[in-house]
Formats: sequence, C-alpha cells, structure tokens
Amino acid sequence: MARASRRLVRNYGHDLRLIGTRRGRLFLVVLLALYLWLPFQLDDFWASVLTLAGITAIGALGLNLLTGYTGQPSLGTAAFIGLGAFTASYCGRPEDYGGLGWSFPAYLGVAILLGASVGYLVGVPALRLRGNYLIIATLGLVFVAIYIWRSWEEVTGGNAGVPMPIDVKIFGLNFTSLDVFGETFGRNQGFFYLVWAVVALVALLCKNLVRSRPGRAFQAVRDRDVAAEVVGVSLFRTKVGAFVLSSAIATVGGVFYGIWIQYLVPDDSSLGLNLSISYLAIIIVGGVGTIYGPIIGALLIGAMPALIDEFAGQLPFVSSSATDSGISKPALQTLLYAILIIVFLVAEPNGLAGIWRRVRDYFATWPLAKRGS
Repeated sequence: MARASRRLVRNYGHDLRLIGTRRGRLFLVVLLALYLWLPFQLDDFWASVLTLAGITAIGALGLNLLTGYTGQPSLGTAAFIGLGAFTASYCGRPEDYGGLGWSFPAYLGVAILLGASVGYLVGVPALRLRGNYLIIATLGLVFVAIYIWRSWEEVTGGNAGVPMPIDVKIFGLNFTSLDVFGETFGRNQGFFYLVWAVVALVALLCKNLVRSRPGRAFQAVRDRDVAAEVVGVSLFRTKVGAFVLSSAIATVGGVFYGIWIQYLVPDDSSLGLNLSISYLAIIIVGGVGTIYGPIIGALLIGAMPALIDEFAGQLPFVSSSATDSGISKPALQTLLYAILIIVFLVAEPNGLAGIWRRVRDYFATWPLAKRGS
C-alpha cells in the first residue's frame, strides 16, 4: 500500500514535476548510458536504422503537437520534410555544388524560420476546416510541394535531384566523422549522437509546452473548441500556433532527413503521400497525445523502410525488380502502414503508450490491482 501511495499526486507542484518519481530518474540515467554506449556497439547498418528512427521521431513529435494535442489531423508532413531537406541542401552544400556553403547552425535556423512561416500560411486558412476537409487540404499541400520541388531546379535539381550537405559541424565537431575517446566513428554512428540529442531536446520542448498554459489551450481546443473559445481561449492563436510549431519541428526533421539520405530526388516515393502516411502511422501506433508515444512509434515504424529495403528481398512474395511478379518493396511498406493503423485504431486506440501505461499501473498497484481483477 505504501508503494502505491508514493505515486499519488498530493499537490499541484507535484503534478507539474518533469520527472516525478525516483524510478523515472533512474530510467533517464539508463537511457543516457545507452545513448553513450550504443554507437560503440552498432555496425554501420544498425546505426543507420536507429538514426533514421530518430529523424522520424522528430517529425512525429511535431505532428503529434498538431494532431494529438490540438486535434487537427494532417497529411502534409512530407511537404515540410521536403522543405527542410532542400533548404539544407541549397544553403549547406558547398558553392562548387551550386549551394551557398553555410554552416549547419545557419541553414538549420533558416529552415526553422521557413517551416514556421509556411506553417502560418497554411494554418490561417485551415481555421475554417476540420476533420476530413482538413486532411484533404493538407494532402493537397504535399502535391503542391512536389510540383514546386520539381520545377525549382536551381534549388532542388528538378527531376534529377540534388546532393545534400557533406559535413555537419557544430563547435568544431564534425558529426559525420566524429572522434570520441580516440575512436573515429563512421558517418552513421556519429550522426546517431546528434540526431538523438535533438530528439531529446524536441521531446523536452514538447513536454514543457503541453504542461504550460498554451499546451492546456491546445488540449482544450482538441476536446471542445467551442467551449474553449467561450472561456477565453483564442482559436486563432491556438490553432495557428500549433501549425507553426508543428511545421517548424517537422522542418528540423527534414533537415536531418536530407543529410541522412545524402541525395534527394523530389518524387512521390521519397516525399509523397507514403511519407506522410508513415508519420501518421507513427503517432497512432506509438500513442496519440503523448510525448514518448511518437518516439516508441518511430523506433517501430520509422526504421521500417531501411529494414524492408535490407531484408524484404528474402521473402518469396516480394519482387526484387519491376519485371518480377509479386509485391514491390514500397507497396509492402504502404501495406504494413495500413495494417498497423487499422489494427491499432480498432484494438488499441491509445497505441503502445496505452499498453505501457496499463502494464506500469498494474505493477505499481500490485497486489491491489490483482485483487481487483
């Protein structure tokens, strides 16, 4: 009984603590140790898989602010991923490759500003839309973006694509060739450190935001927007602000996506509807309206493209070329996204985060929970 009572919230200050339990602080220490230790153990492939999962977690956290906390569904994430990637390419690649040769912090800052600005331009007209109409409008944004990327050859290279920045340097550290304790990491191992550090920063930002007054306004608009407006919540500031923040965070994910992929072609396979659906699948499978849910979902869904590309060819029903019979790898990827979305919406709407909460609460209240069952 005493163990269960320690988890009770006794006052408002206790409720607002970022990490409220000793077990949570211990778990954070374990995660930090794992973060420092993993790149020494991972080969290039698995470092690439986990790095891609971290990149998708950044964009999923941004989408979760918009969809999970503000209740505005969107299929336009791929447009902002492309915006971040091509901004990084044009501003960051050397002048010999037709770029501006800016440093990583400079083109990352420009990408964030552009993402926030476009998010504002999208958010204002989206005030009049909700539900399926908003989904269709944001889906149209993806096709408009692809048309712009294909037409703006100076920045994107058109249908031929464009190379991404070669080096990622911060305070003299090059994360594409990182030296740690006398050991030189490969590109993926070094990039792993930077990407997951940014995931932690974005998660901390989102966690603090949803516990603040604007975050409570987000959730009030999600639950009852008319009632929220009656009690003084500005729908304009709240909904447009959610679009601005979500778009800026997704653009950060796009910057890292471009750097990770190294050469990006503006087509449907890389920046189309399938990419937007993958982000929607991440927050549904991980848990809508939670901070750790998109990270869990990204570890499962975000790594799927790399795993399918590496291992799906061994399956008998997957075709290895366009002339073979069977399902293609992109089609298999889309099929798996659809199955996971349907299964979790029907069987577990709260996603993996909901399953984790039930397991955690069961053991936290044991044996009382056992007697109650």
